[in-house]
Amino acid sequence: MRAPPPDPAAEDALVPVSALQHYLFCPRQCALIHVERIWAEDGATAEGRILHERVDGGRPDRRAGIRTVRGLVLRSFEHGLAGKADAVEFVRNVPYPVEYKRGRPKAHRADEVQLCAQALCLEEMFGCTVPEGALFYAQTKKRSRIAFDAELRALTITLAAETRAMLAASHTPPPQAKPGCRRCSLADACQPKRLERPPAVQRWLLRQLAEPDALPEE
Repeated sequence: MRAPPPDPAAEDALVPVSALQHYLFCPRQCALIHVERIWAEDGATAEGRILHERVDGGRPDRRAGIRTVRGLVLRSFEHGLAGKADAVEFVRNVPYPVEYKRGRPKAHRADEVQLCAQALCLEEMFGCTVPEGALFYAQTKKRSRIAFDAELRALTITLAAETRAMLAASHTPPPQAKPGCRRCSLADACQPKRLERPPAVQRWLLRQLAEPDALPEE
């Protein structure tokens, strides 16, 4: 029996796995990237992009009973996700996702959520349970093993639903200045400090009228 053709509407509704990482770090950043299509590259994002391109462009390999597939396309209709895995190692036919990151392990769980979202896609695609994966950080040159426990799965599924809802509504949250803004490549486009508390219209009009150059000439 031939499988039914993919539903174009369902395909279009899928959100990028990377959007979950952006959303957990900052919902406004996520909306600027995925709703308003604003992107700015700095040294950190360029370094990360080059690292991903190098890993994704590698050839599949097999060693000691482990078959590694790079740049594997992922999708999950159950959770509304699509993306690409840096590398997936198949150990006795069980997928083991490995995501490569610049820098070192972070205090927040954005990287873990992105990896867990990949695992959810792999489980749906291959019909098996993916119990764990790994994050490889370029600065430490070490893998961090990540177990996909109930807590991380619940967090990932919740964030997937919230991210899909925000992107479907084409909603961009208002800015909120926080310490992480200093490390964001979209800080100039976001302008959190300037737009978080915009001046009241009345105060702006009074200031304009108080300035002689602002008055119209007779």
